[in-house]
Amino acid sequence: MANPASQVSIGALSAIFDESKPQMSEPVVQCVQIKPLRPEANMPERYRAVFSDISNYIQTMIATQANHFVTSGVLRRGCFVKLKSFQANVVKGKRILIILDLEVLEELGECEKIGDPKPLESKPADPEKPVPTVISSNGFYGSRPQNQPPPPQPIPQRSSAPLSSAHANIYPIEALSPYSHKWTIKARCTNKSPIKTWHNRNGEGKLFSVNLLDDSGEIRATGFKDQCDLLYPVFEEGSVYYISSPCRVQIAKKEFSNLNNDYELMFERDTVVEKAEDQDDVPQIRFNFTKIGDLQAVQKGTTIDVLGVLKDVGAVSPIVSKTTGKPYDKRDLTLVDNSCYSVRLTVWGNTATNFDAMPGSVTAFKGVKVSDFDGRSLSLLSSGTMTVDPDIEDAHRLKGWYDGQGRSDTFTSQASMSGTVGTAGGREDAFKTIAEVKGEQLGMSENPDYFSLKSTVIFVRSENVCYPACLSETCSKKVVEVEPNQWRCERCDKTHPRPEYRYILSINVSDHTGQIWLSCFDEVGKMILEMSADQLMELKESDEGAFKEVTEGANCHVWTFKCKARMDNFQEQQRVRYQVISATPVNYSMEATRLADTIRSYSIA
Repeated sequence: MANPASQVSIGALSAIFDESKPQMSEPVVQCVQIKPLRPEANMPERYRAVFSDISNYIQTMIATQANHFVTSGVLRRGCFVKLKSFQANVVKGKRILIILDLEVLEELGECEKIGDPKPLESKPADPEKPVPTVISSNGFYGSRPQNQPPPPQPIPQRSSAPLSSAHANIYPIEALSPYSHKWTIKARCTNKSPIKTWHNRNGEGKLFSVNLLDDSGEIRATGFKDQCDLLYPVFEEGSVYYISSPCRVQIAKKEFSNLNNDYELMFERDTVVEKAEDQDDVPQIRFNFTKIGDLQAVQKGTTIDVLGVLKDVGAVSPIVSKTTGKPYDKRDLTLVDNSCYSVRLTVWGNTATNFDAMPGSVTAFKGVKVSDFDGRSLSLLSSGTMTVDPDIEDAHRLKGWYDGQGRSDTFTSQASMSGTVGTAGGREDAFKTIAEVKGEQLGMSENPDYFSLKSTVIFVRSENVCYPACLSETCSKKVVEVEPNQWRCERCDKTHPRPEYRYILSINVSDHTGQIWLSCFDEVGKMILEMSADQLMELKESDEGAFKEVTEGANCHVWTFKCKARMDNFQEQQRVRYQVISATPVNYSMEATRLADTIRSYSIA
């Protein structure tokens, strides 16, 4: 076996940030540390890795398209890797690499850290210039303090592939952040919204947005007013463009976007948009599919992608919106997949009237909203897309299953699984004691764990029992009181005379093995406190004593909870959160049968 130390590209990390030094193509380095970054809601897992070239070490961020190296266990501490494509940045005086692609050199094995590498320091600061603030420990892109000078210019992407001389400073979308300057991305427009107008007390205007895609990820870009007039005719769905700064990179407003990106773009006056001559080197679309059988674990209002076989295509039917009074056309589709579950998916407007896919077609939907109306159901958003018989591996595999056995399979409908809270979500998850939940470390793995728990409520936290939510039927986002009797929803861009309160209840429960805290949302809260959150808030404002009686009156009641355990963050610390998906009063006949079966399993034949 080759000596691993002799294979490492000594000095390569320093050379990446100093173009005056000889550059090494696809340098070989040692991985000396891997850690997960703090997870974000509805966002993919992110990982930080530290690489060493024996002389120096540097912190890196693994791009999401390379996560599989970590999750599969191929990239591990002590192994040796070849960096095939990466993005070099200097952020607040700190040098960082974003790893886009790598190759783990299995033939070199793995070992303890070689040598005594030193941190790769930035160049000495100009004594006449302020010293940049060290990046925060929360992540690679900490908050920039006020009056802080902008960080040094990021270094363009280096890759084994040559770059066009006209657009040599090509950034991957994954690498964009508020600290990126003088960049150009090459991306495909996968969705273009209609022009929308607004009128409020602050004035009026118009806007449009596009979804942009490259090999590394997706990002939403919005043009307002003059930029809307200028750029709307330029963009065509399916075409590839060069987009160059100045263009603002800001924190994404998740209520308006279904893309997995922490940031979004805002076109500015001098933003340059050019149609690319080469239209074939950028992917057409990117999916992150959720299985139909897993929809019970997806929170209401979440936006997902789904792939399924069209089992049934309903007729077009007109409806009138309860919120706007406008008429719409809708069509209900039934989708199935190899989890042997089916779900109703509704398409709207022109998509509904022009729908011509035949039953038996494999169809991919990007940007569908999860609803709990009549069980779990799906609705294609106006910004979503539909692709019939896509040329992707998942679709080919699903088509093979359906033609081979799926046509004759029996499917469980998601519509019949959670019509009431008492159904326990329709999943047969193992009963656990509290001691077993903690002892088996449920929720500590990459994927959430599900379990059922019979326990007694012993305490209801009376602080922050609910929040003011939007009155719109399809929205449950928090609203803010901007004026007396004026509650503003940023997601719907509407103002309501009052909110609808919804539970975010925290309860402590106990069984014979211990105690545990559970989080409950609106439907479960209504069952436990036997009134709506609106009624409870009225009671709190009018009679504090009666409010206390209600919260204390929930104690000592026994419930069967169906729970989900998953890792969460609280005050920058990771902990397991136990969320109640559904609750039902104990059915003592069924409970007696379950206990008898448990006892029987321990009996000696």
